[in-house]
Amino acid sequence: MSSLVLELKQGESMILNGAVIRFKTRTRLELNNHARFLFGKQIMQPEEASSPVRRAYYALQEAYTGHEDTRAASLRAAQDLIGELCQAAAEAELCGWRALLRLCTEETAFEALKLARQMIRDEEAPPLKS
Repeated sequence: MSSLVLELKQGESMILNGAVIRFKTRTRLELNNHARFLFGKQIMQPEEASSPVRRAYYALQEAYTGHEDTRAASLRAAQDLIGELCQAAAEAELCGWRALLRLCTEETAFEALKLARQMIRDEEAPPLKS
């Protein structure tokens, strides 16, 4: 069985299977079985969900890292939100929203989070000069 080793800095947080963990010291952590987790800059606070794509990311984060008994409802809420954003999207943005909606499933929620993070980076990038 393979394991995943993570090194986290003092003060960093991690969400592991719905539990928020804050590290008091620099830590080296080994995960030996499947777990749903986000750490460091991957974790978005509710007040940071200030744009459509950030709201979608936060909803996906809740669906991915939430408690097992609330995960299905959180996933449906994320799918509903992304579906609404897809309908309201401009033509240039529609492809990204559709791809995000397709990835919004129990099996591919982490891939959806990665795509949403890329969409946030694209949103925050300065416009290209002509």
